[in-house]
Amino acid sequence: MNTETLFPITDHHMHLDHRCLGVKAAKAFQRAGGSHIFLVSKPSWTIGVTVQHPDDYHKVFDETVHMAGEVKKVGVTAFPVLGVHPAAITKMYGRVGLDRTVELMKSGLELAARYVEEGQAVGMKSGRPHYEVEPALWEASNEILMYAMELARDAGCPLQLHTESATLENIREIADMASKSGLTPGKVIKHFSPPMVDEFARCGLWPGVLAGKGMIKESLLQGDRFMMETDYIDDPERPGAVLGPKTIPRKTLALAGEWGDDVFWKIHKDNPEQIYSVEIERTTI
Repeated sequence: MNTETLFPITDHHMHLDHRCLGVKAAKAFQRAGGSHIFLVSKPSWTIGVTVQHPDDYHKVFDETVHMAGEVKKVGVTAFPVLGVHPAAITKMYGRVGLDRTVELMKSGLELAARYVEEGQAVGMKSGRPHYEVEPALWEASNEILMYAMELARDAGCPLQLHTESATLENIREIADMASKSGLTPGKVIKHFSPPMVDEFARCGLWPGVLAGKGMIKESLLQGDRFMMETDYIDDPERPGAVLGPKTIPRKTLALAGEWGDDVFWKIHKDNPEQIYSVEIERTTI
């Protein structure tokens, strides 16, 4: 049978949960044309883990790594990205105090870095709250973020960030933090980004653009220096949030007719390969 090489289709930020659709969501992604997922660990509390000791993060990370293996069985490559959600600071400090919260979050990030060094993950996740918090928590969050950058630097891996909505001011601030930590800004990705491709390029960071209505087309008008993501949550309490697993394959294939294939080779293969030092295989039909 003749085969035609197709560009891969990558979702840069997806969560999967065995209590919800799990592998079925990956199958839906694959049937729609998807091939690769950056599978991000879920916040500990959303999978029933109450972190009281650093070792508790093993439960969170092992579940993500296991899910990546299950997803591979249905023909989708899943690259684990592990870390501590920045909202943990407000979830934990009332229970264990701020000092212990910072200690636990840093310990979780240290463990995530070890998983990367052992080859079980390709990147880390950190950030700071996307909502207003009291000054002490904001200061502590920035301390944790800087520590995450230092760990990513030492592990030689990229760092995905969950932060407040992107502005030129705060992406410059984050780029400066990365430079001070010794982490190359080109290894820092702002998850859930708006179509600010030019602004991110000037700061050296990478945007993972949410594939909402009109956002990919607006990004393409500025170039191809971005990745696409759904932030599919796969939460039994919030079915369908944020965007569904079929979104990126469907949107990519629809836009390829207008924009051509080359730009999507860049977005779905070249860019993540450059950032994460992974191989995004070609697909064939």
